[in-house]
Amino acid sequence: MNLNYRLMLIFGLVGAAMSHAQDNPIGADARQSYALVKDSLLKAADRMPAEDYSFRTVPQVRTFGEMIAHTADAQLLMCQVVKGEKTTAGAKFAPPKTAKADLVASLKASFDYCDPVYASMTDTAGIAPVKWFRWDMSRLGLLNWNIAHDNEMYGIIGAFLRIKGLVPPSSEGRP
Repeated sequence: MNLNYRLMLIFGLVGAAMSHAQDNPIGADARQSYALVKDSLLKAADRMPAEDYSFRTVPQVRTFGEMIAHTADAQLLMCQVVKGEKTTAGAKFAPPKTAKADLVASLKASFDYCDPVYASMTDTAGIAPVKWFRWDMSRLGLLNWNIAHDNEMYGIIGAFLRIKGLVPPSSEGRP
């Protein structure tokens, strides 16, 4: 493949991506916010040592591992609703996972499931209504709810990391 053809292909793909973002600014904003919290959550889950996955601050609060499991389950549930699929998150068919490797795998799987939902969401498709428990909202509204929930959980997870003397991923490199 010659250089001119490669450059044309690269500029064409970049142009198409920019055009998609301009045609779908709300979806593009959601994708950007989702990518940021995804990165922070995955790094935080990895950063906490396995032996501290059972750590809880007080008896009334979830353990670190339970926070990771809750985040994965809630995220999966929301993306299933957006896709119009039967929901499976929170199904209690097996004992809850407690091992770090299992919980990190569940979190990654929830992101793997949601990634194409966010990637393919257009502003037009995003206005379609969905039922989220007792609320009616748009598909993009529920995806934004997921981002807000992920950020809420990350805030708590970040505090757990700090208590254990670890720097949350979103604070790395700050003075």
